Amino acid sequence: MKKAIIGRKVGMTQIFTEEGKVIPVTVIEAGPCTVTQKKVAEKDGYDAIQLGFQDVAERKLTKPEVGHLKKAGEDLKKVLKEFKFEGELAELNVGDVLTADVFAEGDFVDVTGISKGKGYAGVVKRWGQHVQNHTHGVGPVHRSVGSMGANSDPARVMPGKKMPGHLGVEQVTIQNLDIVKVDPELNIIAVRGAIPGPRGGIVYVKSTVKTHRVKNVQVQTTVNPQKASARK
Repeated sequence: MKKAIIGRKVGMTQIFTEEGKVIPVTVIEAGPCTVTQKKVAEKDGYDAIQLGFQDVAERKLTKPEVGHLKKAGEDLKKVLKEFKFEGELAELNVGDVLTADVFAEGDFVDVTGISKGKGYAGVVKRWGQHVQNHTHGVGPVHRSVGSMGANSDPARVMPGKKMPGHLGVEQVTIQNLDIVKVDPELNIIAVRGAIPGPRGGIVYVKSTVKTHRVKNVQVQTTVNPQKASARK
């Protein structure tokens, strides 16, 4: 991992290019993140850094958590996340602080978050299955799960059968999103397109695992995070 940071989803908005084209973007409050731990292969078996994000009161943490975090400084963090490193991250040490300017306009990233919860859902909404025929005596179960498999043999529902159930609240990663704008003063980045989770949700932004050859889009506008948060 060359670059990585923990952030908070502020909301969606849109910005305009010099040619007048509209770009839908998601605004992310990226950092500041403190390096709370550094692991090396000689001691821990792998190379990684642990980042901490979002200040929290000491009374809300356990004594082991407080002792661990105070090794990196006096500021206690609520969210911790490990990232395996190479390149730029390898140069960091415990106590260093990462801000939004770790990324630059034109960088491609993968964004991971927890998707919105949508409650109990049937197979049509949850898995995208087809509805049954609306004729020939099918009703009133047009959106039901349908066949459960063979009858007498094996006489059971096989594991992995797609069934109705809880939809959402699971880890989702959106790949290949390009960063359109970085504002170091406000500590925010604007990423083209949508990312998982509700407003205020924690997201992990890291360098993409894929390669690209896309022309960089230059914009001449700043993003107001308060305005983005108020949008629906």
